[in-house]
Amino acid sequence: MSTRQEPISDLIELRDIIRQFSGERDWLRFHTPKNLAMALSVEAAELMEHFQWLPTGADHELDAAGREGIRHEMADVLVYLIQLADHTGVDLRSAVLEKIELNRRKYPVELARGSSRKYTAYSADSGKDDTTNNNGGGSGG
Repeated sequence: MSTRQEPISDLIELRDIIRQFSGERDWLRFHTPKNLAMALSVEAAELMEHFQWLPTGADHELDAAGREGIRHEMADVLVYLIQLADHTGVDLRSAVLEKIELNRRKYPVELARGSSRKYTAYSADSGKDDTTNNNGGGSGG
């Protein structure tokens, strides 16, 4: 009788590669939640630096070196996020699904479509359209 093995998720595969990389270098002892959160913040700032002073950061405003730098900084951010999740016991997939569900309630389609206002504005003034006030968008807050 053979048992079917489930495919490993991309995040689990990356977590295992990162664990091995860090373990081989004896770096795991430095990976406290505080240190990882701080490193994540630094790498996010380094990512932002590539977009600083560009009109929008659209692809046509970047050269090959800029695109490569952005790609590498994004990888650094993801590595530290995966490590932080690993060291704090957070299942990132579950956390994202949970957060999307919370944001569905905060940003109902009928109120939030085409608007970038923060969810608190919808209860106070649910009929007003404001696409110029960019307080979020994306996945919410």
